[in-house]
Amino acid sequence: MYVVTAEQMRELDEHVIGSWGVPSVCLMENAGKALAEEVLHFCQNRQSKEQVTNGNPLISDEARVAFDRWKGTRGQISNDAFSRGEKTFAEHWYILVGKGNNGGDGLVAARHLWEAGVGITLVFAECPKGLSEEALLEYYTAEAMGIPSILFTEQGDVTFTGGTGIIDALLGTGSKGAPRHAYASLIQAANDSGLPIISADIPSGLHADTGTLYEPHIRAERTVCFALLKRGLTQFPGAEAAGQIKVRSVGIPPQLAEGRFRETVYLLTEDVLSEKLKVDLTQRRAEDGHKGTYGHVLLVAGTLAMSGAGLLSCRAALRSGSGLVTWALPSELLPHVIGAVPELMLAAAAEGMHGTWNRASAQNIIKLAENRDVIAIGPGLGRFEEDTDWLSQIYKETDLPMVIDADGLNMLAEAGSDFFKHIDSRKAPVILTPHPGEMARLAGVSTQEIQQNRIDHALSYSAKSGVTLVLKGSRTVIATPEGNAYINMTGHAGMGTGGTGDVLTGVIASLLAQGYSAEQAAAFGVYLHGKAGETAAMMRTHPAGVMAGDLTEYL
Repeated sequence: MYVVTAEQMRELDEHVIGSWGVPSVCLMENAGKALAEEVLHFCQNRQSKEQVTNGNPLISDEARVAFDRWKGTRGQISNDAFSRGEKTFAEHWYILVGKGNNGGDGLVAARHLWEAGVGITLVFAECPKGLSEEALLEYYTAEAMGIPSILFTEQGDVTFTGGTGIIDALLGTGSKGAPRHAYASLIQAANDSGLPIISADIPSGLHADTGTLYEPHIRAERTVCFALLKRGLTQFPGAEAAGQIKVRSVGIPPQLAEGRFRETVYLLTEDVLSEKLKVDLTQRRAEDGHKGTYGHVLLVAGTLAMSGAGLLSCRAALRSGSGLVTWALPSELLPHVIGAVPELMLAAAAEGMHGTWNRASAQNIIKLAENRDVIAIGPGLGRFEEDTDWLSQIYKETDLPMVIDADGLNMLAEAGSDFFKHIDSRKAPVILTPHPGEMARLAGVSTQEIQQNRIDHALSYSAKSGVTLVLKGSRTVIATPEGNAYINMTGHAGMGTGGTGDVLTGVIASLLAQGYSAEQAAAFGVYLHGKAGETAAMMRTHPAGVMAGDLTEYL
């Protein structure tokens, strides 16, 4: 599934209208009809639940199919047309109409809902005469049909008396900044009403590209997104304000987005993994495979004070399918972890004091890397004197795929943007896995700035540095130097605990060792990591009890 910015959506609109000759009013008609259908589905579901609650359960779908098979269906006639004399639904919806095409979508929905027997009141934020050209045509049609309307600026406060729901068609993807004047008042009144709100395309007051929420903003129960998913609906806090999101076709094929833009963003689904990234989701094993078939990971991690991080990463690499895993660690730490994971190979690589690393250990790591397939650096590593030079030496003198996490990322941040100046001479890919704070240090901005525009920051840093970047957090973003980005939807709030990032490092390193490309390993690794977190949360009495080590058991 493609995920677009407001500008990209506008370009696709213009292409369909200008190059294909599809009238813009047709797109508006399709959007408004889709919105009305989703409102009707909402009403039907609510009606069904009420019938069940009142002790009058509906006939099950299975029973109805069996009955129809016995009765026969040939010659039967069904009718989904309604006259205004019928009271099809005991519903009355207020539709909040802005001056742009988003308001036009709401007016089309009003017509279809009115025809279906739903009570409608249009509430205009501004004088209807100021509507966009297409929306104005829809206003005249609604007026001719006798659909009731009020103008907010003349009416004063709207109480939504007798209403059963509200459609938010105030502000669309072209809106910038906080809602003002009548728009702000209507949004606040809608939220205060306690009625369910269904938004057209995006909730008013949400930034379509970043998910930033302005005050006030609509708190929708559902959002009907038109044509292609908007970036802001995939990122928090916007995703929460949007409620349940349904993407509906309006006559703009999603395939138009492929290859059209410098940056292409996808929702990371099983279809994207298998069709776009060519990942075998079954992870089949060869009948004649052996431990050498599935790669050898070298993990450089841990100190005496932070041994758990290395253990978590190593176990995750093994659970994710690597044939062999070697843990390079300080010699003073080695006796404490012997046998902790019997399947691991241990290699003392640093003779520093107190079980820490030192500059001289770089050569030992380079030597160990000669017979391995992937090197992962960072979990529980700590900081030490001349550590940026240490990391630079390993980077320059090895040519293995590399995953850098945790303190390895802090070393990169201190080294500055010049660290990757040799990227062109290095054949093997590099994957960075920062959390928002580490990303902020890498990019030289605040954590708040990162969180306000996660997708753009991930894409920008990836393109500039030539690395594949995994920006962790809820809705993790994976970005590639080629301009592709993937937004992960797996995971659980219970994963917000120390060590889950160390597990992810092991998963991604394992997939790289098994021959996946950097793009495949990063995307598939994040997906699998999130699925393991979901299962771990489900298996606990309460998801707050999930620990990082639980994830490795469900990989």
